[in-house]
Amino acid sequence: MEKTIQSMKFLGLDMINQANSGHPGIVLGAANTVYTLYTKHLIANPNEPLWFNRDRFFLAAGHGSALLYSTLHLAGYDIPMSQIKEFRQLNSMTPGHPEYRETPGVDSTTGPLGQGMSMAVGNALAESYLAAKFNTKEYQLVNHYTYALCGDGDMQEGITLESMAIAGRFKLNKLIVLFDSNDIQLDGPVDMAQSDNIEQKVKSMNWDYQLIEDHHDLDAISKAIETAKQSDKPSFIEIKTIIGEGASSAGTSESHGKPIGVKETEAMKKALAYDKGMFEVYDEAYEEFRTSFIDRGQSAYKTWMKTLEKVKEKNVELYKQFKDIIDNKLSIDFKEVFKYAKVGLNEASRSTMGKLIQLASEHIPHMIGGSADLTSSTKAKGIDGDFDYNHRTGRNINFGVREHAMAGIVNGMTLHHLKAFSGGFFIFSDYMKPAMRIAALMHIPSIYIFTHDSVAVGEDGPTHEPIEQLTMFRAMPNTNVLRPGNAYEVEHALRFALEAKETPTVIALTRQNIQTKTKVDYDTFKTGAYIVKDYEHAEAIFIATGSELELALEVQDKLAKEHNIQTRVVSMPSQELFLKQPKEIQERVLPKKCKNIIAIEMGASMSWYRFAHKVYGIDEFGRSGKGEEVIDFFGFTVNKIVKDYLKE
Repeated sequence: MEKTIQSMKFLGLDMINQANSGHPGIVLGAANTVYTLYTKHLIANPNEPLWFNRDRFFLAAGHGSALLYSTLHLAGYDIPMSQIKEFRQLNSMTPGHPEYRETPGVDSTTGPLGQGMSMAVGNALAESYLAAKFNTKEYQLVNHYTYALCGDGDMQEGITLESMAIAGRFKLNKLIVLFDSNDIQLDGPVDMAQSDNIEQKVKSMNWDYQLIEDHHDLDAISKAIETAKQSDKPSFIEIKTIIGEGASSAGTSESHGKPIGVKETEAMKKALAYDKGMFEVYDEAYEEFRTSFIDRGQSAYKTWMKTLEKVKEKNVELYKQFKDIIDNKLSIDFKEVFKYAKVGLNEASRSTMGKLIQLASEHIPHMIGGSADLTSSTKAKGIDGDFDYNHRTGRNINFGVREHAMAGIVNGMTLHHLKAFSGGFFIFSDYMKPAMRIAALMHIPSIYIFTHDSVAVGEDGPTHEPIEQLTMFRAMPNTNVLRPGNAYEVEHALRFALEAKETPTVIALTRQNIQTKTKVDYDTFKTGAYIVKDYEHAEAIFIATGSELELALEVQDKLAKEHNIQTRVVSMPSQELFLKQPKEIQERVLPKKCKNIIAIEMGASMSWYRFAHKVYGIDEFGRSGKGEEVIDFFGFTVNKIVKDYLKE
């Protein structure tokens, strides 16, 4: 035991010292906790790191990556010592903060404090739903725990408290949080910034609470975890630790993010009779992890695989549905299911989306989501009733007014292979952006549905009227932003989001009605931009998205009928998808020879100048008034655009 813990600590310190960068405080302070969790409780198989029914571990305090990597290395994951030595180096598999897909055994990308906690809640919610959906009295296909290690900083983040409130409300009893409570943060003692009573706060959110006064009492930590497993609520175990324990800077913020250095580390090794050099560990450490963690996980994995085979023999339909989830597959014929759109339909795209979510969910048993207390407005609502502790097969999640937590929880569910979606007003994407960025960084297909996508919101005014949000998300790497302009495009947008494998999707929808004037097929839509209506001798091209597509078509019609001016209208529901197309497709839609390309969108103009010579956009905040009046105020009417065009 002692040799294993020392190996974990000093391997972590060696990584930090060699990189001359990292966070030694948590490596020294939390090693006992992580050791106890991995050797006594956590069930996973390092030979099958993505095993579906494994326990998950979210290192919410992502700056403790050196401790995690040293643990995973000793625990048999495919992280060779050569990569341990490359900690924090360019393109290594041991980056500064844990990154999903980059390192075996890392269940999520963490680092921005609080994100790991929200994803842990989402993961536990997913486990709860899937267990209720697929487990029978005879077979337990889904039965695992979700663990998280958080620190004092995590507990100060709003997203943590939002997420914990949701977990407590839904009694996610297989969620166990280990709180590395050392009373120190980067700037100094925690009490300089807060006076919260953690126990009272946690209990008030319907969590079980336990306190371990001394982190050296490994039996107490283990018993607390065992007790937590028996609870009917989520569990919070506060473990009092000493940041940087053993170092000269122990107990101070100095040890948080500053390498201790080779010289002091060697002195610490000598004081503890640790007779190993740099990047050397005891063979006993490997052996202890093998006989505890590895053997336990491999045995559980083999048992589960036998169960899966029995289900395959006894219940083919249940097996097929479950295997689709494991394999990230969809068994739905969108052409047959999505037959709602038609030319002439006149309704808000949010309403169209709401109906399509219902249709798709009937054929996708792992489609689940909800809105942040806005379901009646966003129409983004799951089916089968509300998810709750006494109805865990409900697929509508009432997130409450907790947008940031909602986005993080959607990420956690997506990590568990659910087709998870959120709903909210587009303006409140500002509250969600950090979690959405994490989804993009992790390359997971989270779905974020937004409504009230422009100044057409009207009376609620500039506080609720998005301007820069489309540009913000278009600037985010590995993110697809879709702003559909009619019912067919809404169908295709939802299909695209559901079929995505490695990219989150942002869908922006209208509050006001828009008319479906033309039809488009899915393959054409996926190119990101296409010609909607054209004339043989078009002298200009209008590009439009969302509700402005109808406007552009009306402008085109008026110019042709009243002024004998021919133009082309292009719908561009996704700039990102269009920019990925071959040059010949881009040239066919927006030929370089055309010197009069005009973009029309009720939002910030910045992103459009890569396509257009002129932009009808909005580069100021909105106004409060009737939606039609606000639209007219900003010049988004047929007559004003035609008049302006004729001036040129």
